[in-house]
Amino acid sequence: MQEEVDFYLETAVESMNDAVEHFKKELSKIRTGKASPNIFDGLMVSYYGSPTPMKQIANVSVPDARTIVIKPWEKPSIPLIEKAIFQANMGFTPQNDGDIIRISVPPLTEERRRELVKQSKKYLEDAKISIRNARRDAITEIKAAVKEGYSEDAGKNAEEQADALGKKHYALAEALIKAKETDIMTV
Repeated sequence: MQEEVDFYLETAVESMNDAVEHFKKELSKIRTGKASPNIFDGLMVSYYGSPTPMKQIANVSVPDARTIVIKPWEKPSIPLIEKAIFQANMGFTPQNDGDIIRISVPPLTEERRRELVKQSKKYLEDAKISIRNARRDAITEIKAAVKEGYSEDAGKNAEEQADALGKKHYALAEALIKAKETDIMTV
């Protein structure tokens, strides 16, 4: 019985860690006024008729704090990449010189900064929901184990462990959002 309860807690930890990692990835895609190749991590380009991640068809580099350079491996894919950037509505205007695409990252306005903070808080709420669901699932399984004969005291301890895990992961997500907010709001 103890192994089952340990398994439930381990599963909860994995789910909570996945939620925090996903949250980190989503935050890395939000631009903060500085050029970053991570901005294009989720960008899909229609390459030979199938959606392909841009990093599979081009090299993205950042020569300075306000410029992103995209160098496709095949020249015919340049207009496809430009089209994907326009369709993603990222607020960038790509400049094509025939070999590479240059993107100047404009400084963020106060209004845009507030929108980005709001967007990042939405991602935080999604992460919190995932953490809560993992906690709830673990506690439900533990209660079921208690009904099947697992010790009530050990069940209460396991529930407290699940609760503590949830609080720990909440704190991790909160720390990430605070850092990102500071990053976004810094001019």
